[in-house]
Amino acid sequence: MARVKHFRELDVDITAFEAGMEISEASRRFPIEERYSLSDQIRRSSRAVCAAISEAWGKRRYPAHFASKLTDSQSEAEETRCWLQFASRCGHLSREIALELDDRYDKFIAQLIKMASNADQWSTTGNRN
Repeated sequence: MARVKHFRELDVDITAFEAGMEISEASRRFPIEERYSLSDQIRRSSRAVCAAISEAWGKRRYPAHFASKLTDSQSEAEETRCWLQFASRCGHLSREIALELDDRYDKFIAQLIKMASNADQWSTTGNRN
């Protein structure tokens, strides 16, 4: 495993950030009546994926805390997938874009699960990372 010095260097954070930015941009085109019920919710959950990764990074000294925050990130990713489905079914996001983003979130979740399962390998105790 290559030495990672900052959470922004993690592939999962880089790709989740890009997906969150795409969702933020797309949600600006949702109808005004969806401002609080859908637009705000999907933006919050997609951004929270990265926020929880950054929190996990700060807690990596303690593998259980690190894994817990990665689980929070996974939970936010799952919520985002739910909102993507609503956006698509309501006609605010094309099915193609929603499915492509959903597939990316599926990959983030797999990465997060793998990281959480190997939390001790990311621990700063012993100076591994």
